[in-house]
Amino acid sequence: MNFADDRLMRAKQIPMREVADRLGLSLTRITAQEWAGPCPGCGDGGKGKRADRFAINTARGVFNCRKCGAAGDQVALVSLALGVAFKPALAHLMGEREAIPDPAAQEQRRRQAAAQEKRRAEVEAQMRARAIRDAREIWTAAEGQDLRPAQDYLAGRGIRFAAWPPTLRCLAAAPYTRKIGGSLKTFHTGPCLVAAVQDGAGRIRAVHRTWIDPARPGSKAQIFDDQGQALPAKLVRGSKKGGAIRLTPAPPAFGVLIMGEGIETTASALVLGAVPGAAYWAGVDLGNMSGRMIKTPGARYSGQPDLEDLEAFVPPRDLSRLIFLMDGDSDPAATRARLLSGLRRACVQTPGLRAEIVAAPGGRDFNDILTGEANHE
Repeated sequence: MNFADDRLMRAKQIPMREVADRLGLSLTRITAQEWAGPCPGCGDGGKGKRADRFAINTARGVFNCRKCGAAGDQVALVSLALGVAFKPALAHLMGEREAIPDPAAQEQRRRQAAAQEKRRAEVEAQMRARAIRDAREIWTAAEGQDLRPAQDYLAGRGIRFAAWPPTLRCLAAAPYTRKIGGSLKTFHTGPCLVAAVQDGAGRIRAVHRTWIDPARPGSKAQIFDDQGQALPAKLVRGSKKGGAIRLTPAPPAFGVLIMGEGIETTASALVLGAVPGAAYWAGVDLGNMSGRMIKTPGARYSGQPDLEDLEAFVPPRDLSRLIFLMDGDSDPAATRARLLSGLRRACVQTPGLRAEIVAAPGGRDFNDILTGEANHE
């Protein structure tokens, strides 16, 4: 082992928490082995931002920033915090005299990182705006088209509405496209159910599409890529965060809102008449219903909402009761934790709200229950 290797080995034996303290990093313990705070490189993770985007792991002796992508060991952390290359970072960590850039140079580096982050955020906002425009164009294109393929699909699953929801439309020949190598490729064209995803103000921000097989009522289309791998028959275009598919109008003041993850689950509960007079909205997916969760020691899913997540779904403020539907065909622990997170977020917003999870019995989903009842009529 040469001298350089010996220095690096000794540097890696310095506890990561000690390195962070030497650098003056402001960190808060979030698990038994993880400490989080503002990233010394990009600055993300401070007050009012996601607290765990930058974190160190004291057991593994590593750090990671989910915002700027910086990661590594003790030497890499010094390099990031001081804005220096590997050799001076190692020398600084070992207490050796080595030229370190002056504060002005470090501040310049941080400004450059902030400018880069601003540009990234602007590009992200432009892409989101374009996706929302695309969603609204898809929704407009479906206006006035024949609803029968969508009606037959849902009827094949036992779902027949007393009045067809105005938030559901149909496209007779919708292209199924995915981005491959930077360009769009169409893998299928056929009828699809188009659902409007509305934000809290009722504005359409996304569309949820389900490609259907008109030859098999109740069945989704089978779509494959060039390698013969099955592709999901459902896609969302736009910005779904915080939105919902409103199968009925908004609930009245002090009313009841029932939410399932998907259209079929929520519509099945509506047809079954779970709670007369309730509103029924689909949450698009569990992540949207849950919002971001905080981390707790020893739990993959804490069920505790991160209240700084301002993009998570929140129901109307004047509800008296909120019910989340839990299908039995997915991981029960993870699903329940996500639903609890969403319900707890809603309860913080609306004190006194009665919030609960209603699970489908026997490992089934609510559409199984509906079609089972229909088959016994």
